[in-house]
Amino acid sequence: MPPPGVPTIRSVNWGGLRTLYVKEVRRFFKVHLQTIWAPAITTLLFLVVFTVATGAKRPVLVGGVEIPFGDFIAPGLIISQGMMGPAFANSSFSLLVGKIQGTIVDYLMPPLSTLELLAGLIGGAMTRAFIVGFIVWCAMALYGLDVWPRHFWAVLWFGFLGSMFLSLLGVLTSIWADKFDHAAAVTNFVIVPLGLLSGTFYSVDRLAPAFRAFSHANPFFYIISGFRYGFLGTADSPILVGSIAVFGLDLVLAVACYWLLNKGWKIKS
Repeated sequence: MPPPGVPTIRSVNWGGLRTLYVKEVRRFFKVHLQTIWAPAITTLLFLVVFTVATGAKRPVLVGGVEIPFGDFIAPGLIISQGMMGPAFANSSFSLLVGKIQGTIVDYLMPPLSTLELLAGLIGGAMTRAFIVGFIVWCAMALYGLDVWPRHFWAVLWFGFLGSMFLSLLGVLTSIWADKFDHAAAVTNFVIVPLGLLSGTFYSVDRLAPAFRAFSHANPFFYIISGFRYGFLGTADSPILVGSIAVFGLDLVLAVACYWLLNKGWKIKS
């Protein structure tokens, strides 16, 4: 038995995990104009530009059902631009800025296990994703679009899977990157192209077979399609297939992040 007054961590360091999570949340709240309101406004600008340019009432055929264009792109913008983008930005910044500024010891010294460290980073990033997504959803509802969920479980499930996928990818990027240019390269050449070519602004059923096959190989497509199903009740792909595919990718990324953090690759000297 430890002496009286000496704390003992038996299984999970809940106090340390909570402290790390609160630290991550407070960090992006201190610059909320950049981390919350900026991505929300950018997403709404995408919505306004596309609906004004093409006509908010122009129908899109999804799963044999005609959907007004504005209602069609709204769920995709919420999950891709409003949730997954901020999730990646948050998780890719935490360890990277520590390595660049020499404060990485703040993450390595506390009595946190590798899984607790990873959970704290992912939890903060997903919190930011859901906050921005909720703000965008409220603004779209006030804009007059039909964004009331028909399958609320699908909205939560694919929102959870999508934000976790980008959060894990952000942690993986922050482990690998040595400077901000590396993280920006992943954003510009991986995240943004996959997001724009995932069916956010169009139905993949209208694409040529080669481009349709590329879309079905894009994990963003299954996230957006499943999230859109939660709002519209119809999707471009089977919901079960998308759930299994994205959940499997999340699991692979989680194992990779855990292994690299536990090994200390490019983090510990």
